[in-house]
Amino acid sequence: MKINPKAITIVIPIFNEEEGIARLLPAFEDYISQSKFKVTLLLVNDGSTDNSLLEIKKLAELHQHVGYLSFEKNAGLSAAIRAGVEKCTTTWVGYIDADLQTDPLDFLRLEAMVPSYDLVTGRREGRKDSRVKKVSSTFANWFRDSMLHDGVHDSGCPLKIMRRSVVMDMPFFQGMHRFFPALALIQGKKVIEIPVKHFPRITGKSKFNVWNRLLSPLQDTFALRWMMKRQTAYTISENSIKTHKEVVNE
Repeated sequence: MKINPKAITIVIPIFNEEEGIARLLPAFEDYISQSKFKVTLLLVNDGSTDNSLLEIKKLAELHQHVGYLSFEKNAGLSAAIRAGVEKCTTTWVGYIDADLQTDPLDFLRLEAMVPSYDLVTGRREGRKDSRVKKVSSTFANWFRDSMLHDGVHDSGCPLKIMRRSVVMDMPFFQGMHRFFPALALIQGKKVIEIPVKHFPRITGKSKFNVWNRLLSPLQDTFALRWMMKRQTAYTISENSIKTHKEVVNE
């Protein structure tokens, strides 16, 4: 598969967001016109039970820079992001939620750090979420950082730019989207966090509940800490393996 280093694919997972899909293209206009990359939007329908897929198809038919994937049934946010990354053909991949509580124009802030960093993630300032959601998220981020020491204050921020190769080398599991920075650091990659804007949800319904935003992430944090503790470093001093170029030249 040929990878384009001068383009970026923005993966947008969608689950029952039919009312907000028409807002996506207008919201991206300024970013697309100012980006240093050629921008493609990849909408991933995560088994929606409303008319989201119909609305997605309408956008894809009208705009060449919009594509889509559709799951047979709901598989979760991590699966939707992973599938989008796997199918894209660009060196860089971005991620944003379809509810547009983060601003696509803030991708420009993240782009400014590319390619000096392998993963650039947003940090939501002045979050416009419910009190329960903000408190549970703050606790989960504190607990994660105290266990993993990734130095990131808002790991779950739905605004990121990442090297595709870095994401593809990460172990896949449900909930991995909350740990992208830590998983990149395990690979020895460079990570930075950038302040971004945050807005109230206008359309659709929040997928928040105590299990998927607090209890489940705590379990995943323990598992990831175990992985980090089990890392083994090694250095190869000699080898006799020929490179692909050497084999072709023969």
